[in-house]
Amino acid sequence: MGFIPVNEPLLNGNEKKYLCECIDTGWISSEGPFVAEFERQMSGIANRQYGIAVSNGTAALEIAARAIGIQEGDEVIMPAFTIISCAMAVTKLGGVPVLVDSDLYTWNMKAEEIEEKITERTKAIMMVHLYGLPANVDKIMELAKKHHLKVIEDAAEMHGQTYKGKPCGSFGDVSVFSFYPNKHITTGEGGMVVTDDEEVAARCRLLRNLCFRTDVRYVHDEISDNYRFTNLQAAVGLAQIERLSEFVERKRTMGRYYTQQFSAMPGVILPIPQTEYAKNIYWVYGMVLAQDIQMSNREVVKLLAEEGVGSRTFFWCMHEQPVYQKEGLFQNEKYENAEYLARKGFYIPSGLALTENIMEEVVKRVKKVMEKVK
Repeated sequence: MGFIPVNEPLLNGNEKKYLCECIDTGWISSEGPFVAEFERQMSGIANRQYGIAVSNGTAALEIAARAIGIQEGDEVIMPAFTIISCAMAVTKLGGVPVLVDSDLYTWNMKAEEIEEKITERTKAIMMVHLYGLPANVDKIMELAKKHHLKVIEDAAEMHGQTYKGKPCGSFGDVSVFSFYPNKHITTGEGGMVVTDDEEVAARCRLLRNLCFRTDVRYVHDEISDNYRFTNLQAAVGLAQIERLSEFVERKRTMGRYYTQQFSAMPGVILPIPQTEYAKNIYWVYGMVLAQDIQMSNREVVKLLAEEGVGSRTFFWCMHEQPVYQKEGLFQNEKYENAEYLARKGFYIPSGLALTENIMEEVVKRVKKVMEKVK
């Protein structure tokens, strides 16, 4: 068996059938009928009234932040440990990301640290669900209500996940999804904003399409980018939605198998299977090197590659991003848990196309590598 990639999507449902329909009918652009149906079904999964499909998850975050009115000088509280798209959505508008540390138990933002970061300039909280488990939704929503703040919910990795039985993506003033190939539902690239606010939804539709005026085309009162989503992408997405329940169970089965196989392996902390409010959906199967391990996650990823196993390090902290350090942001800020996760966390192959035989081989190779980790 050769190299095992970190992710391979499962595309053996109706994807080809629906793509052929696009080609046969000529509907391949953003005007095609699959787009509206994909928006309807995906917003339904999140129990929201409106869905606005866009070109990718980063675009969804940027549109969401702009649609709720984030402006220059506004502060948005978010986790220090997340993908840079979260901070970019704020800084591109002239806003200021305000960071909180992570919980080592769930890898999500520490909700108990949010209130101390709220100032008169705080406009919103960006609630990011990471790596398979939701953030502490109740606490975050309680704080937002208490301080009259907007909530941008980043549910990019949470297709099919719930918090106390309610779907992730249903909680924010605006919520976003990503459909990158490593997500439970993929469209190759793609994203979506969902909301229950009709005005916000209309604003999002305007922003995704160069801000064309609705009464006359090619006339613009403000500037936005082209964030449109194609009928081809929607065709793939609809086929993926048909199998979402299957995919969720498949991921959880993978998670259980890996946990069983690695439970006695020294040197790593494994993802927790559940909390009091959710079962892990295992967006990817992550591991965190134990405190007494001197090697970094980058060194382990290199060893895994040499053994024919694709893997990825965890996200890098926002306050340690060179681009933001150059801009003078986050000076002298430290977030101990976030830094630990960024330096010690990595994930192994866990794409939906993995077979039992390949997973067995992954386990064999990972165990071999971990014998070298010190």
